Amino acid sequence: MARLIWTLQAVEDMEAICNFIARDSPRYAQLFAQRVFSAAERLSLFPSSGRVVPEILQDDIREVLLGNYRVIYRITREEVQVLAVYHSARLLDPHQFDSEP
Repeated sequence: MARLIWTLQAVEDMEAICNFIARDSPRYAQLFAQRVFSAAERLSLFPSSGRVVPEILQDDIREVLLGNYRVIYRITREEVQVLAVYHSARLLDPHQFDSEP
Protein backbone atom coordinates (compact mmCIF):
# COMPACT_ATOMS: atom_id res chain seq x y z
CA MET A 1 0.00 0.00 0.00
CA ALA A 2 1.45 3.33 -1.08
CA ARG A 3 1.38 6.37 1.17
CA LEU A 4 -1.09 9.01 -0.09
CA ILE A 5 0.20 12.60 -0.24
CA TRP A 6 -1.82 15.67 -1.23
CA THR A 7 0.20 18.56 -2.65
CA LEU A 8 -0.66 22.12 -1.71
CA GLN A 9 -1.87 22.70 -5.27
CA ALA A 10 -4.31 19.78 -5.05
CA VAL A 11 -5.66 20.94 -1.69
CA GLU A 12 -6.17 24.46 -3.05
CA ASP A 13 -7.88 23.05 -6.15
CA MET A 14 -10.27 21.02 -3.99
CA GLU A 15 -11.06 24.01 -1.80
CA ALA A 16 -11.79 26.25 -4.81
CA ILE A 17 -13.95 23.62 -6.54
CA CYS A 18 -15.93 22.81 -3.40
CA ASN A 19 -16.48 26.50 -2.65
CA PHE A 20 -17.75 27.02 -6.20
CA ILE A 21 -20.15 24.05 -6.01
CA ALA A 22 -21.29 25.06 -2.50
CA ARG A 23 -22.59 28.40 -3.79
CA ASP A 24 -25.45 26.43 -5.37
CA SER A 25 -25.49 23.34 -3.20
CA PRO A 26 -23.44 22.69 -0.07
CA ARG A 27 -24.63 19.08 -0.13
CA TYR A 28 -23.29 18.47 -3.66
CA ALA A 29 -19.99 20.10 -2.69
CA GLN A 30 -19.72 17.63 0.19
CA LEU A 31 -20.59 14.68 -2.07
CA PHE A 32 -18.01 15.80 -4.64
CA ALA A 33 -15.31 16.02 -1.96
CA GLN A 34 -16.21 12.56 -0.67
CA ARG A 35 -15.97 11.10 -4.19
CA VAL A 36 -12.55 12.65 -4.80
CA PHE A 37 -11.16 11.58 -1.41
CA SER A 38 -12.49 8.03 -1.88
CA ALA A 39 -10.93 7.82 -5.34
CA ALA A 40 -7.61 9.04 -3.95
CA GLU A 41 -7.72 6.44 -1.17
CA ARG A 42 -8.25 3.70 -3.76
CA LEU A 43 -5.14 4.95 -5.56
CA SER A 44 -3.05 4.14 -2.50
CA LEU A 45 -4.10 0.50 -3.00
CA PHE A 46 -4.08 0.46 -6.82
CA PRO A 47 -1.73 3.24 -7.97
CA SER A 48 -1.62 2.17 -11.63
CA SER A 49 -5.41 2.05 -11.98
CA GLY A 50 -5.64 5.51 -13.54
CA ARG A 51 -4.78 6.26 -17.13
CA VAL A 52 -1.62 8.02 -18.30
CA VAL A 53 -2.32 11.74 -18.76
CA PRO A 54 -2.59 12.20 -22.56
CA GLU A 55 -0.93 15.63 -22.55
CA ILE A 56 2.11 14.35 -20.66
CA LEU A 57 2.59 10.71 -21.74
CA GLN A 58 4.70 9.72 -18.73
CA ASP A 59 3.91 6.43 -17.05
CA ASP A 60 4.35 7.90 -13.55
CA ILE A 61 1.85 10.76 -14.02
CA ARG A 62 -1.70 9.47 -14.26
CA GLU A 63 -5.26 10.59 -13.77
CA VAL A 64 -8.63 9.38 -12.64
CA LEU A 65 -11.71 10.89 -14.24
CA LEU A 66 -14.63 11.75 -11.95
CA GLY A 67 -17.46 13.29 -13.93
CA ASN A 68 -16.10 16.54 -15.35
CA TYR A 69 -13.00 16.51 -13.17
CA ARG A 70 -9.52 15.03 -13.52
CA VAL A 71 -7.61 13.95 -10.43
CA ILE A 72 -3.98 14.05 -11.55
CA TYR A 73 -1.39 12.16 -9.54
CA ARG A 74 2.21 10.95 -9.61
CA ILE A 75 3.34 7.46 -8.65
CA THR A 76 6.68 7.12 -6.89
CA ARG A 77 8.23 4.04 -5.35
CA GLU A 78 6.48 4.55 -1.98
CA GLU A 79 3.89 7.28 -2.56
CA VAL A 80 0.94 8.39 -4.58
CA GLN A 81 1.09 12.18 -4.81
CA VAL A 82 -2.16 13.91 -5.75
CA LEU A 83 -0.88 16.82 -7.85
CA ALA A 84 -4.02 18.63 -8.99
CA VAL A 85 -7.77 18.44 -9.46
CA TYR A 86 -8.80 20.00 -12.77
CA HIS A 87 -12.10 20.64 -14.49
CA SER A 88 -11.84 18.82 -17.80
CA ALA A 89 -12.83 21.97 -19.74
CA ARG A 90 -9.65 23.72 -18.56
CA LEU A 91 -6.50 23.43 -20.61
CA LEU A 92 -3.80 21.48 -18.83
CA ASP A 93 -0.27 22.89 -18.81
CA PRO A 94 1.86 19.74 -18.95
CA HIS A 95 4.99 21.65 -17.87
CA GLN A 96 3.61 22.32 -14.40
CA PHE A 97 4.21 18.64 -13.60
CA ASP A 98 7.81 18.46 -14.88
CA SER A 99 9.56 18.48 -11.52
CA GLU A 100 8.96 16.74 -8.22
CA PRO A 101 6.65 18.74 -5.89
